[in-house]
Amino acid sequence: MEVYCTRPRCPRPQNYFPDLDDITTLKTTQQKYCTSCGMPLLLDGRYVTMKLLGRGGFGAAFLARDRRIPGMRQCVVKQFQPAGNLTSTQLHQAQIMFEREAEVLAQIGNEHEQIPDLFAFFPVIVNSLQSGQQDQFFYLVQEYIDGQNLEEELTQQGKFSEQQVLEVLQEILKVLKFVHEKGIIHRDIKPSNIMRRRDGKLFLLDFGAVKQVANVASGAASSTGIYSMGFAPPEQMTGGQVFPSTDLYALAVTVITLLTDKEATQLFDAYSNQWKWRMEVNVNPRLASILDNMLLPAANQRFQSAQEVLDALNSPPLAATQINSRSVTLPPQSSQSSSSPVRRSSATKPTFSTLELLGGAAFSGFEGALIAIALFSLVKSPIITLTVASLILGILIFAQTRRWIEKFDLLIIPTITFAIIFFLPFLQGSLDIQSVVVLAVAASLVAISLTAVFRLIYKLLSLIL
Repeated sequence: MEVYCTRPRCPRPQNYFPDLDDITTLKTTQQKYCTSCGMPLLLDGRYVTMKLLGRGGFGAAFLARDRRIPGMRQCVVKQFQPAGNLTSTQLHQAQIMFEREAEVLAQIGNEHEQIPDLFAFFPVIVNSLQSGQQDQFFYLVQEYIDGQNLEEELTQQGKFSEQQVLEVLQEILKVLKFVHEKGIIHRDIKPSNIMRRRDGKLFLLDFGAVKQVANVASGAASSTGIYSMGFAPPEQMTGGQVFPSTDLYALAVTVITLLTDKEATQLFDAYSNQWKWRMEVNVNPRLASILDNMLLPAANQRFQSAQEVLDALNSPPLAATQINSRSVTLPPQSSQSSSSPVRRSSATKPTFSTLELLGGAAFSGFEGALIAIALFSLVKSPIITLTVASLILGILIFAQTRRWIEKFDLLIIPTITFAIIFFLPFLQGSLDIQSVVVLAVAASLVAISLTAVFRLIYKLLSLIL
C-alpha cells in the first residue's frame, strides 16, 4: 500500500508498505513512519494519506482513508501549510483562518447536504528535520467530494450555456441563503470553490475566509483584506464591512466568467468602473438584469439577500418593455418588487458566441452549396433542387441551434460530403471539381458576411434599446 508523507518539503514523500495491503494489518498496526523523513504517516492514529490533491495559499490537501471506519471511507485531509515568507502577524491570521474553517464546518457542515462535513481537527507535534527542534502541524479532515470544481470544468469543456449557469446560480443561492441565515459570509466564492460531484450535485467549498456576523447588530462585519482578485466587490477590497450582498457579487462574477470563459479582470472596465460582460454573450434579458444588479459597486444597491435573487429568478413573466433601468440598478425591497425581471422560458436555448455563429454560417454556406450541386446534377430541376436543399439545410441549421452539430462536426460533415462528390463525378453535374470548390467557398463567404451584418445590427439595436 502506498502512503503519502504530509511533511512539507519531504525529499521523498511516497512510501510503500506491502504489509498494509492486508486489511487486518492496516487496521491494527500502531504507526508507520516515512522512510525518508521519519514523519508519522497514520495521522491521529487513523487517517492514511494516499496522495496529494493540491496545494493552496495556506495549505495542502491530501486524499486519505479512515481506517477506523468500516469500508475505510475516503476523506480529505487538509494541512495548514502557509506558502511564502509570512510575518508573525500574517502567520497568526492564516492559522486563525484555518481554525475558523474547522469551526464553521463543525457548525454547519452536518446541517446542509451541499457543504462538506467535518470529521476531525487536530494538531500533530513531531521532531523537526533540524535536530533539537519540534514542528507542529494542524490538520482538518472533511468529507471527500468526488468530482471536479467549476474552474476545471470550464478549462475542459469551455463556456457554460445559460441553462448550466442558471443551475449553478439557483443551487449556490440556496446554499448561501442557509449560510447567511447562520450569520456567516463566505467571502471567497469563485469557480474553484464550487465542486460538482459525479452525480451532478454542487457543493460550496473552502470556508477558510468566512466572516462571522451573527453578533454584529448591523448585520455586517469588517473585512480583513482577504479576497480573490476580480471576484471581490469594492467594500471587500478596501477592507470595509462585508455583507450578504458581498457574496452575491462574487457569485455573479463567477456566473459571467462561466458564461464567457474569460477571466474576471478581462470583463471589468476599470476606466468606466463597469462590467462589460454583455458584449461577450447573449442571455435572457431577465437573467442579464439580475446579474447586473448583483454586480453593482454599491453594496446597498444590490439584492440584499440570496432569497431576493431566488425570488427574482422565479418571478412571474412580464413583458420585456416593463424592464427599465430601475429594475437593473436598484435591488428589490420585497418579494413583490423583485418580480420585475422577465421570467426565463422553461427551456433555455443554448447561446452562441460570435465566433460560433460565424463558424456555423461558414458550415451552412459550404454544405448547402455542395448539397445543391449534387441534387441539381441528379434531378435537373431548379425548383426541386431548391426545395429539397432548403429542407436539408434547415434541418442542419436547426441541429446547430440545439448543439447536436457543433465543433468538429462542422468540419467532418462537409469533408464527407465533398469526398462523396469528389469520388462520384456524376454528382458534379457539368462542373469540374475546382468549380465545385469555388462555388462552395463563395457560398460560405456570403453566409459569413450576411451573418456578420445581422449580428452587428443586432448588437447595435441591443445597445440602443
